[in-house]
Amino acid sequence: MVSSAALFNINIILSTIIKMSSVFLLPRALSVSEPRCPTEAIYQFGDSISDTGNQIRDHSVLDYAAHLPYGQTYFHDKPTGRWSDGLLMIDYIAMDLKLPLLNPYLDKNASFNNGVNFAVAASTALDDWFFAARNIPMKWAKNNAALKVQLNWFKTYLNSSVCQSNTDCARKLRRSFVILETGGNDYSYALFQGKSIQEVQTYIPDVVGAIVDAVREVIRLGAIRVVVTGTLPEGCSPIFLTAFPNSDPKAYDDKGCLRDLNEFQMSHNNNLKGALAKLRPKFPHADIIYADYYAAFLSVLRRAESLGFEPRSTLKACCGTGGLYNFDKNLTKVCGAPGVPVCPNPEQHISWDGTHLTQNGNRHMSEFLINDTLSRIRCTQ
Repeated sequence: MVSSAALFNINIILSTIIKMSSVFLLPRALSVSEPRCPTEAIYQFGDSISDTGNQIRDHSVLDYAAHLPYGQTYFHDKPTGRWSDGLLMIDYIAMDLKLPLLNPYLDKNASFNNGVNFAVAASTALDDWFFAARNIPMKWAKNNAALKVQLNWFKTYLNSSVCQSNTDCARKLRRSFVILETGGNDYSYALFQGKSIQEVQTYIPDVVGAIVDAVREVIRLGAIRVVVTGTLPEGCSPIFLTAFPNSDPKAYDDKGCLRDLNEFQMSHNNNLKGALAKLRPKFPHADIIYADYYAAFLSVLRRAESLGFEPRSTLKACCGTGGLYNFDKNLTKVCGAPGVPVCPNPEQHISWDGTHLTQNGNRHMSEFLINDTLSRIRCTQ
């Protein structure tokens, strides 16, 4: 029986479940001569895959990402609240668009001239009442900054900082990107609290519906470039591999990932893609782009050695200890806890802490978004 303390830890550490790199069939690389859309700002929504410092400012009980070894590769002795050893995917995207790294919305002293990061680690697409109705306690955080909360922050920001008029809003948002990355935690919290895959499967319409509603809302506010990400194959994540071991070899695929968990994530992604396809005709002036994180992750896993990752460590955490996947099944010796070791070569690992990617993993994931996703956006002046 998993203790309540362990469940508390797992939900926070889960906070957003790793996010990894490239694509099944590599998209064509952008050439130097290929024009990049003029971009003034990025507005990021999501969870710990994208959080650049909101959770550590939101009265979180756990603040591992505010301390070393988090951030050690890029930020050295000044961790920022990013759940990685360094940069996130959104950081690489901002740099590619020649914009500053996005500041977290809850940093009230920061500049938001070139966009805002509203993502909060451990957040969900659905509101708290959904989980309460299904006996899934949300005791792991004092505040769940769910997607609706982040959208309200966005509207507050627009009204106070950007939009002196509807014309101001339209002009600013027309030359901006909106990125929505959410949904993974909605399923993870349920699974880690004993819900079956079959039951959690029934949550998919609600989760997808919340994401599609958010897309509709940001477009009505004036956004015309919206990127929506799918979920990752969590059956390849050290935290899931540790928590749900299976004695049947057939439960694992050729790369050692859990088949049933990955099939479940594919079901979510297929439903999301279908819902976005139905939405596009209603907003023909907008680009609604699906970013395939699932294919990206499996591509990195299959090409790990050629990308410079250590082949024997592709499913192991760099920062952690214990078991086959270098992740503590009791959730007491997690990355950031006293005495938990860090591997000497994070750049050769895909997983940073068993739940989130290393900087190098994020770098390869960003290549997919930049080369494929952003290149499908229509440019407007």
